[in-house]
Amino acid sequence: MPDPTIPRLPAEAILRLPADGAPIRTEQDAMDVIGDAFGHGASWVVVPTARLHPDFFVLRTRVAGGIVQKFVNYRTGLVVLGDIADHVAASDALRDFVRESNRGTQLWFLADEAELEARLTGR
Repeated sequence: MPDPTIPRLPAEAILRLPADGAPIRTEQDAMDVIGDAFGHGASWVVVPTARLHPDFFVLRTRVAGGIVQKFVNYRTGLVVLGDIADHVAASDALRDFVRESNRGTQLWFLADEAELEARLTGR
């Protein structure tokens, strides 16, 4: 039975950022991405890990908190897509953050497109 808390999204409701591009590090960078999402009518943004500044994965820098808060404030879902195993292995706090985020409906850390598809379709 599909989880009713997981949103079912049509493809057009998702803005997928390319892996190439300027790194997202600041709250203004997040606002620019959210503005792009609004412009495309997207309610979710998929960001490859390569687009996130390394500070995003070091929670004490508060970069992740600032970026995620902007997405929450503007009711835009965020998917961090890619392998973050090395970052998680280096930080218990990040491991806990990822686990809690993946239980919610606003921020997901997913390994690949197959995991994203499974999450969105409830399979």
